[in-house]
Amino acid sequence: MGWSWTSSRRCRGYAGCSSSRYSSFIYKGQAVDIKQVGRELGVRHMLEGSVRRGGNRIRITAQLIDALSGAHVWANRYDRDLTDIFALQDEITKEVVAAIEPKLLAAEGIRSQRRSAEDLGAWDMLIRANSLFWRLTKDESQAAIVLLKQLVERHPLYAPAHSMLAFVLLVSRQGGWHMMEPQVTQAANLAARAVELDDSDPWAHLALGFVAFTRRRTDEAVEEFQRALDLNPNFAAAHGFLGCALAFDGRTEQAIDHIERAIRMSPHDPQNALLNAALAAAHYQAGRYAEAVGFGRNAIQQRFELTNGHRIYVASLAQAGRIDDARVALARLQELHPDNSLAWIERNVPYTPGPMAKFLEGFRKAGLQ
Repeated sequence: MGWSWTSSRRCRGYAGCSSSRYSSFIYKGQAVDIKQVGRELGVRHMLEGSVRRGGNRIRITAQLIDALSGAHVWANRYDRDLTDIFALQDEITKEVVAAIEPKLLAAEGIRSQRRSAEDLGAWDMLIRANSLFWRLTKDESQAAIVLLKQLVERHPLYAPAHSMLAFVLLVSRQGGWHMMEPQVTQAANLAARAVELDDSDPWAHLALGFVAFTRRRTDEAVEEFQRALDLNPNFAAAHGFLGCALAFDGRTEQAIDHIERAIRMSPHDPQNALLNAALAAAHYQAGRYAEAVGFGRNAIQQRFELTNGHRIYVASLAQAGRIDDARVALARLQELHPDNSLAWIERNVPYTPGPMAKFLEGFRKAGLQ
């Protein structure tokens, strides 16, 4: 049994939107040319798959295909027990939607890089900025910010431009790559404007939640992240950053549950470098320093220039009693972020007071002034 799903470029948000399901059903059971189907339906990507049953077991395969080139963007296989067919359908749908979003964004980002900035429309500019930013380096973060500011100027009524620029500014700020407090105010204004333009955009509420998180207003952040999840239950980023806010407030077990759920939903997402740093923070606050060291190391390996991972790694090593290793890691962090100090951390890393004191304790042990 085969099935297909199509995505069009004529979308308002961050992922593909579906073409008419009835239009795609006319191809069911046929040997089709992907490029021809893409032209006939006016779509850029197609999700196709099959279902096979053996006894009480079911195997579902899915693959995301570029309808213009015929290239495979993503593929996966799901083996499950066939018990409650409706629960199984919901589970697989959530997994597939969460898994293909980062792959779809990455593919669109690569495509948009082949065109000049002057030729790019709103969606294409957004995708190019997204692709640049999630490399999580200082220079590419700055390039993404420049592109998003141009997008806001050219398309002032396009809500995703405002929400993504707000999010990128705040993450870049925490990385120590850009200016501090003025960036928070600018991001807050952008996020508020995004919600005014489109209250149904989950990324707008994610941005508002990140603003509240940055300002250490955990309950407000949780409310906005939950609103994003209400709008899109498959939104891995909302689960992940909800977990970040909880971790930095010392609510460790709740934090770990949300972060691990986000990583399961989208295991190859570039945001998982940030989420591994947050997992390290949660274990650190719970006093599980060896686990914190491991997740901090994972974050560094995934995105070396991301200073969030280096910071929690330093503090975790020190609290684990590995002082020499902590000092080596601290020296590496200072090379990446020369302004890093106890005072900088206290101003700019959004731990609430109790967790902040514990975090600074690790840095003092490592020798940071």
